[in-house]
Amino acid sequence: MAGRHRKPTNTGRQAARIGALTAIAAAPLGIVGTASAAESSSSAPTVEKTATWDKLAHCESTGNWEADTGNGFKGGLQFTPSTWKAFDGDQYAASPENASKQQQIEVAKKVQDQQGWKAWPSCTKQLGWR
Repeated sequence: MAGRHRKPTNTGRQAARIGALTAIAAAPLGIVGTASAAESSSSAPTVEKTATWDKLAHCESTGNWEADTGNGFKGGLQFTPSTWKAFDGDQYAASPENASKQQQIEVAKKVQDQQGWKAWPSCTKQLGWR
């Protein structure tokens, strides 16, 4: 029926419930949007979320933000010395493992903006972000 006296439906309410349940279910998985234009993917998280960087650091360095294993990569996100310097990390510390987690994330955001998730090829592939 159409008009002012049509039979009430729950369609709108049901659609809202489904949308809310989808958002709640996706939140723990870290599915929060797309990456920058440099490397967009519907499964890649936004670069603003600290949890995103924590997940990447867990993969790169088992979450050790002071990592220096002697393989040439340092810090929680495993920067090379040249990348750290090129993206102004040396304003915080001479080497990434001596910088705070937040400072490493600030440098990583610059790297991600320019290079996309390919800057961390193995882990971002493993995490399904590219």
